[in-house]
Amino acid sequence: MRALVLSDREVRVDEVPDPQPQAGEALVKVLMAGVCNTDLELVRGYMGFNGVLGHEFVGIVEQASNPHLVGKRVVGEINCVCNTCHYCRMEMPNHCLDRSVLGILKRNGAFADYLTLPEENLHLAPASARDDVAVFTEPTAAAFRIVEQVKLTDNDRVVVLGDGKLGQLCAQVIHLHTKNLVCVGKHPWKLQLLSNLGIKTALADEPVMRGADVVVEATGSHLGFERALELVRPEGTIVLKTTVTHPTALDLSIPVINEVTILGSRCGPFRPALEALSLGNVGVRPLVTDTFTLNDADQALQRAAEPDAMKVLIQM
Repeated sequence: MRALVLSDREVRVDEVPDPQPQAGEALVKVLMAGVCNTDLELVRGYMGFNGVLGHEFVGIVEQASNPHLVGKRVVGEINCVCNTCHYCRMEMPNHCLDRSVLGILKRNGAFADYLTLPEENLHLAPASARDDVAVFTEPTAAAFRIVEQVKLTDNDRVVVLGDGKLGQLCAQVIHLHTKNLVCVGKHPWKLQLLSNLGIKTALADEPVMRGADVVVEATGSHLGFERALELVRPEGTIVLKTTVTHPTALDLSIPVINEVTILGSRCGPFRPALEALSLGNVGVRPLVTDTFTLNDADQALQRAAEPDAMKVLIQM
């Protein structure tokens, strides 16, 4: 099959052997995949990954032990777990000690004609969600993880830092729970996408009221945490969504003095994400900048890294 392969920080479209599903796994024909900032960080050396990139996808099940899955259009959770280790028994499977992660850790990913995932990871994609909508399920689920971890009320004041792909999704999901929200970014054209949805925005160099109850850091930069500390109130919460390879030196005196809760946030629940996408409560199609074929997947990664790009998709 064709696949976009990362090897020693170089990417190329190549012919590789078809994946062979193990017991309990399904073989999925990929229809469409999305380029994530994590993919770009992997190319720069994050996690030391070599293999087929890509973890956001929608596809058709071609082979599975569960006959009801065969022929179904699906999306998939990316953490593949052992179900037996200490954290799995604590119902924390995303932190499985022996996990592999699609296109990120010890498992080939979705920038390919085919992939394999455990059948338990698959979710049926609603017919009302087109491929270029369903492909956003994984990052939308990551945004819903915030409202799993932090119980927001209508009165909570929230600042989202970052107007990129993940920041946009976080702002839209949080806006479903509180309208007392502002998204701060550097790009007027990106912020306009949120303004069109009735979400308040501000440019990074504009004054933003301090004392937010919750600040979501989704800038994609190691500098975002410093701004978050400036904006959060004492005993408030900072939610970290950014993963970067850049080493970061932190002055921890401020969060200690102000008793700030710092919360890491990664993968999230697929069911509310699928519902929000299928109902249009989270709008994603305006985020799509370009769509490439798999044969040009290396160019898709280059395009995704350009400053005037938002979401880049790869169609198989």
